[in-house]
Amino acid sequence: MTNPFLSNATAEPPAHIIDMAQKAASPRVAIARAGSRLPMLAAKEATEANMMVPIFTGERHMIEAEAEKLDWDISGFELLEAEGEEASGMAAAIACGEGRADVLMKGQLHTDVFMKAAVSRDAGLRTGNRFVHIFHITSPDGSHAITISDAAVNVAPNIDTRKDATSEVVKLLHKLGNPRPKVAFLSATESPIPSVPSSMEGRELRDWAHDTIADADFSGPLAFDLIMSPKAVATKKMTDDPVAGQADAIIVPDIVSGNALFKSFVYLTGGCAGGIVMGAKVPILLTSRADPPAARLSSIALGGIMAAT
Repeated sequence: MTNPFLSNATAEPPAHIIDMAQKAASPRVAIARAGSRLPMLAAKEATEANMMVPIFTGERHMIEAEAEKLDWDISGFELLEAEGEEASGMAAAIACGEGRADVLMKGQLHTDVFMKAAVSRDAGLRTGNRFVHIFHITSPDGSHAITISDAAVNVAPNIDTRKDATSEVVKLLHKLGNPRPKVAFLSATESPIPSVPSSMEGRELRDWAHDTIADADFSGPLAFDLIMSPKAVATKKMTDDPVAGQADAIIVPDIVSGNALFKSFVYLTGGCAGGIVMGAKVPILLTSRADPPAARLSSIALGGIMAAT
């Protein structure tokens, strides 16, 4: 039986982001353990779209076998041989840390192994900033987008981590052409209430961001209806709020709410979600086995845009 709440829409990668990535210099993308169909297919499509130059890491025989299945001649690209998940992850991360690659991309290895390599001191990717994950989700018709952080890396981000997330979200949206993004701090209420810690933190974050980050508007705490719905904003008489009902980005208080929001946008609306980890020396692409090709291509495009700046 088909679930009536699930969307059957098939979203395409956002055209303006693909266009921006194609106009930028193609980054060298180190793919950690590339020898599997999905990462190889994404790499082939992005390479043919002039959005990346792949650097493969992992078992040579697996990589070459997948390339052959795709009828893709990869003899002109660099291949760093490594055996197993840990060695492949470190080979890709070190290539980025040493400046031999511009973007780090997850291939066929577990997320915890991949991120352990990325944060390793030996990799040289640390900058002193916290690593934060950002989803940029485009509506099926490409007319609207919403950005969510952090839905995949930080389980219970403290205030300082959410400050870094806010700064990185604004930086990303500026690079994507939004001159003054509107950022909401999610809670269950629009009023700071001591019994709802995220509401108190939302107000603290709003005040900090207003005083610290230029060329953006902030509001918090805001419940989800007030973030998304102009009707709810009018009903609750908050039309003078600069963000309510028209947010470009949502900073969430924990990974559960962020992950649920991201998947709701994808599965209930059919949106296309590109994801990127920021705060490291290079953009990090934390793709999932469940990601459709459009989402993978969108993530690669985001990585290329950020690497070019």
